[in-house]
Amino acid sequence: MDPGTAVTFGAVALGGALGALSRFCVYRTVETGFPWATFIVNIVGCCLASFLMFRYGIYADGPVKTMVFTGFFGAFTTMSTFSIDTVNLLCDEAWGKAGANILMNSVLCVAGAIGGRYLALL
Repeated sequence: MDPGTAVTFGAVALGGALGALSRFCVYRTVETGFPWATFIVNIVGCCLASFLMFRYGIYADGPVKTMVFTGFFGAFTTMSTFSIDTVNLLCDEAWGKAGANILMNSVLCVAGAIGGRYLALL
């Protein structure tokens, strides 16, 4: 493995560890009957990831960007990636693709979770 690849892997691992620990802290802090912790990490993650991407991400590249977006936000919330992808489609005025992305992720991911539950209980 070349040094650049090793740095990238290390950056993703460090960011992922920090994101997972952050998510865990939110889950430990917010314990209720409704999945508020998931809602909180998704909203905070989407807002923060979008802010960082559109304020600095267009200009940034390399291991720090990879650590923050792929590592940290990938572990903290997957909704941030979905949301930024959708915003990029909307900014490109790809209305149909944006709508399809929203519909497919919302409906098919829940359907996938239902299917996984069904298969697990067979």
